[in-house]
Amino acid sequence: MSTVPASVRPWTPWRLLGWAAVALLGAGSIGILAWSRGEPVNALWMVVASVCVFAIAYRFHSAWLMAKVLTLDELRATPAVVHEDGKDFVQTNRWVVFGHHFAAIAGPGPLVGPVLAAQFGFLPGMLWILIGATLGGAVHDSVILFCSVRRGGRSLGQIVSDEVGRFAGVVALLSIVAIMVILIAVLALVVVNALAESPWGLFTIAATMPIAVIMGCAMRYGPHGGRWLGWVSAFGVVALLGSVYCGQFMNQWGWAEALTLKGTTLAWWIIGYGVLASILPVWLLLAPRDYLSTFMKIGTVAALGVAIVLLAPVLKMPALTRFVDGTGPVFAGPVFPFCFITIACAAVSGFHSLIASGTTPKLLTRESDIRVIGYGAMITEMLVGIMALIAACTMEPGQYFAINMKGEAAAVTAQITQLGFPVTPADMAALADEVGEKTMIGRAGGAPTFAAGMAHMFAGVLGGKTALALWYHFAIMFEALFILTTIDAGTRVGRFIVQDLLGHVSKPLSNTRSVGGSTLATLLFVGAWGWFLYQGVIDPLGGINSLWPIFGVANQLLAVIALALGTTVLIKMGRTRYVWCTLAPLAWLLAVTMSAGWMKIFGANPRLGFLSAARDLAAKIASGGTPAQLAQWERLLFNNYVNTAITATFLVLVAIVVIANARVWWQLLSGRRAADLHEEKYVAVRVAESPELSV
Repeated sequence: MSTVPASVRPWTPWRLLGWAAVALLGAGSIGILAWSRGEPVNALWMVVASVCVFAIAYRFHSAWLMAKVLTLDELRATPAVVHEDGKDFVQTNRWVVFGHHFAAIAGPGPLVGPVLAAQFGFLPGMLWILIGATLGGAVHDSVILFCSVRRGGRSLGQIVSDEVGRFAGVVALLSIVAIMVILIAVLALVVVNALAESPWGLFTIAATMPIAVIMGCAMRYGPHGGRWLGWVSAFGVVALLGSVYCGQFMNQWGWAEALTLKGTTLAWWIIGYGVLASILPVWLLLAPRDYLSTFMKIGTVAALGVAIVLLAPVLKMPALTRFVDGTGPVFAGPVFPFCFITIACAAVSGFHSLIASGTTPKLLTRESDIRVIGYGAMITEMLVGIMALIAACTMEPGQYFAINMKGEAAAVTAQITQLGFPVTPADMAALADEVGEKTMIGRAGGAPTFAAGMAHMFAGVLGGKTALALWYHFAIMFEALFILTTIDAGTRVGRFIVQDLLGHVSKPLSNTRSVGGSTLATLLFVGAWGWFLYQGVIDPLGGINSLWPIFGVANQLLAVIALALGTTVLIKMGRTRYVWCTLAPLAWLLAVTMSAGWMKIFGANPRLGFLSAARDLAAKIASGGTPAQLAQWERLLFNNYVNTAITATFLVLVAIVVIANARVWWQLLSGRRAADLHEEKYVAVRVAESPELSV
């Protein structure tokens, strides 16, 4: 096996021909999809295009980014080597770190976002995922991971404080906490919408709790060996699959009524789970659940890819729909900017910066692993997003829209049919019967839509229509595991950040080992996202229409903070000629988020703009109505004013951080400020690994 780095291997004619073929195949696939106008198009073209983009981006773009822009140093010791303590800083195999990082960043975003954005047609979402993930998301994740590794594994807020200034750091920290509240609330809302009044799905997810506790106790108190871990893992997977199978017997066992919960009741249970996940020892619930969900994530995503290849389904959603003008029934807003905030995790996600400056930099053994983990995990998530888009776009469009619209069956189906996508109440009743649900109309949030599409894929390969219900609830369990992994990990991270803020009031409260400090911070943080979750559940419009765009804006604004910091660091490193790598996605996301935020606040359409909706509701209240109507309108009026305040606050806070960074750029480029990088002292790998020399 050659030891010559790939970047300096000679370019033989066969290698040139091979990569040229990959480029032409990818370009041709995208061309076929882009130029389709009504004729049937096979979903395999989208699979081929994404695989080709993946290969070219990783082989060429990532290599250039690591070598020329970041200039990774293989001989420089990482924080895991310098500060190894066996607890937080641990030298870990790159593929183990890859699994951890991918499980942490691949929450529901790559599944839900593409499904919701499918209302614009398959083309806008596909192009944004492929372009955004490679030129935006992979750069974003890699740069922040690099910055944290060079600074001892420090967090995003701490790095902003060091490199930009204390004031900007405090504002960034406040922004991160506020944004995380909205992110987790919306993720929890997706779970509620997926499991409400679904005893089969709820039983399956509830069963994962005792399974995780048993696994946690077994791993902590059992033998410490690979064979024992294998048995524990096998037990978890078999028990999890068994819970999916047993869920269909809830009626026979007499448990269906007890497990048929309304959205509000389920919201309280999830809030309680968030408290437990944050306070309980990490080995008891959080770690085994995440470990178990990693198996399901990787295995299910791979199986879905195989099913798509075997079935080669036809894309039934057109390349572009009439809803690019903003009149879509799933959520209001034109394709620009709302496609680019609806699809976040599969393209660019600010949440990734919290992971890239959290646990991951404390586990890397070599700087070169940044390429595999920072860049590689992001473009792997890109493939997940493409498969979710395929699952949504191979459904009957009428059924897709009916699942995501609230209302009575007859009214919803009549409205969708009038929009040009025929569907009847009988069609939706048949779909609900096939997947074992009471109804599939108004199951907004994206998760049920993806589950239905995924179930049809799996049933087409194994089991036929008789297995649709089993595969549907397997998909619901899979999605809920995805989301709950992010909720429990995000709540724990949020608790740490809130404790940092409380430390400015009372130093003991910042101690993460303090029971009082941990409990107070947990209650404050969970109470904040729990309030938004509850408001979304009782929202007559389903919550997703208003909260998902705020979720997208908040997530991308966090990416704006991270990319602004990355630009500052590159200028300080003397890489000014390469700042376009971070400035280009920064400028795009700034335009997208500020436009979306402005439209959500001031849009003239009441379905889009919070203030216009508030004026419309105020007029209705003034005109009078039944007590039930007045109560509903007053609730919506309050929600719109709160959403306005939250969105405006996000925009102002992030604008302050960006302006603070721009001020530093001007000072550095004009020579008014020294390029004072706050990296840790250079330690060579060999010295760091030798206890005698490192003393």
